[in-house]
Amino acid sequence: MEQMPSLSTDKRRFTRLRRNPRVRVSAPFPCSFALVGLNRRFALEQGDVGVVYDVSTKGARLMTEAVISPGDRIAISLRLPHHPSPTFIERATVRWGKAQIYGVEFEDLSLVADTRLQKFMARSSDFLTVAAP
Repeated sequence: MEQMPSLSTDKRRFTRLRRNPRVRVSAPFPCSFALVGLNRRFALEQGDVGVVYDVSTKGARLMTEAVISPGDRIAISLRLPHHPSPTFIERATVRWGKAQIYGVEFEDLSLVADTRLQKFMARSSDFLTVAAP
């Protein structure tokens, strides 16, 4: 009789698919975002809001009631815990979405954004590799 793989075996197999380690945030933090347009920063002030559940230097998983679709280009502002000002990411692409949960990939991070994300990940006590969706 063939034995079915356990859930932990499946998780380990999928964990290897993720190229960049992510931090699963113990207390989700807010973000705001807007479709990329001619006046991105102004659009962010009037944009949509969401909650970030995990993050890496290459992307994030967020939840929002806003209507966005895979392929949409957005600018996003992350309110990383313990940072006095938001971390602004000028270009990100929505890669997948399911039931108000979306995966976004960051593109061409500024040095400031990359440094803040790396410090946030290093400080997190909940550092783990999150399996790909």
